[in-house]
Amino acid sequence: MQNERVPLYMQIQQHFKDLIQQGQLKENDKIPSEKELMEQFDVSRITVANALTQLAKDGWIYRIPGRGSFVGENINELLGGSHVREPGSGSGAQNGLGNAGSIDEAVSAVSAGGESSASSASDASGASSAAGTSEAVSVGGAVGGGTATAGAPADKMPPAKDIPPPGAGGRKTIGLVMPLLVDYFGIRLIQGINNVIENSGYSLHIVLTYNSIDREKEAIQDLLRKGAAGLIIFPCDAETYNEEILALKLSGFPFVLLDRYLPGIATNVARSDGLIGGRLAVDYLWGLGHRDIAICSDSPLPTITVEDRINGYMEALKQKEAMINPALILTDFNVDYSGIDKTHPLYRFIKNRIATAYITLNGRLGLHIHSICKELGLKIPEDVSVLTFDDPSPGLHEWGYFSHISQSEVEMGEAAANILLQIFENPDKKEPGYAKVILQPKLIESRSTGPLIREKR
Repeated sequence: MQNERVPLYMQIQQHFKDLIQQGQLKENDKIPSEKELMEQFDVSRITVANALTQLAKDGWIYRIPGRGSFVGENINELLGGSHVREPGSGSGAQNGLGNAGSIDEAVSAVSAGGESSASSASDASGASSAAGTSEAVSVGGAVGGGTATAGAPADKMPPAKDIPPPGAGGRKTIGLVMPLLVDYFGIRLIQGINNVIENSGYSLHIVLTYNSIDREKEAIQDLLRKGAAGLIIFPCDAETYNEEILALKLSGFPFVLLDRYLPGIATNVARSDGLIGGRLAVDYLWGLGHRDIAICSDSPLPTITVEDRINGYMEALKQKEAMINPALILTDFNVDYSGIDKTHPLYRFIKNRIATAYITLNGRLGLHIHSICKELGLKIPEDVSVLTFDDPSPGLHEWGYFSHISQSEVEMGEAAANILLQIFENPDKKEPGYAKVILQPKLIESRSTGPLIREKR
């Protein structure tokens, strides 16, 4: 099947279009998993994901994360040319349930903090929490009493009618569930949430899940048992949806997703537009003369934020009629932030000067690449430009050393808290719909990026 003149992702798309047109695949038939397609076509995960994303966008298939990809229900109309479904529409989607200090000081400060995040996008911030069970602290209008843990085995979530009423036994609490606190993104999110909650009469109870979906489930169950009035949830990295989040939706319990969303499932959400962020990053570096632009994460686990940003990266290159080089999409490894590993694929990639510019999908990875470049004697930005998603500097209001894509995380946190408070103010409202706040990312230019300097021959 393979034609070397046609990009691999387009060959995969055409393969399924042919099978559908020939009647070998029919409405709602499940197509092979990403892993099976990677083996069948001998390609990377991102190539398969790109092909499936475009097929879904054009209406040939629909995708339900955690279940797989299926031939579109309106495929006969599509083949007849009378109708093309909008991305994410149709019953297929519904079936899924509806600057302080120097840069070196900043590197040391963040690299020293706790265990490595398994996230590839904006995990969270500040100082790492102690290892062990999920931990909780209370902040807000008034500090809640003591701490709580969500690490012990938990019963299934009680039905909505059995959930203790808000305020039972004391001040009403809002639960904030986050993966980790390992960089400054999370500090700004918490600051934004607290800006709204501090004068609201609620206290904020923060639970860290250490990027474990099991601990995330336990944290949600524990907060419900303790009578939380509502939840703000920053979902952890996982290949499937957390069933407890779906249960919250079905029970009508007040909650807001933060930074991430669940494709095909309508919920309250406050996030940034990752697709636009990916485009902004490429457009900026392209304007500086860079053509070998790498985009990299620190975990192979798929998340919607990573997928959106990489799709934005690829769309920007397509608009420039540039070929997408899979070798420049670095998403297939974990990064250990405890030190520099000279055998790691990322270290070898930078050492071999394969790219002139790097887009990192979180600020912590940008700091790590800075350390690798320093180890190799490469100057930033003269030899290598580094553009991060989120500012890794400790400042809450001022910009630091790194050029970055700002997601306005303080405003994101404020939006999530405001959505929740509005739900509390209208508890009996029928068919309230869902609030979506999608912030436009902003490019902040600083000292870690510069024009491409071509080597003299």
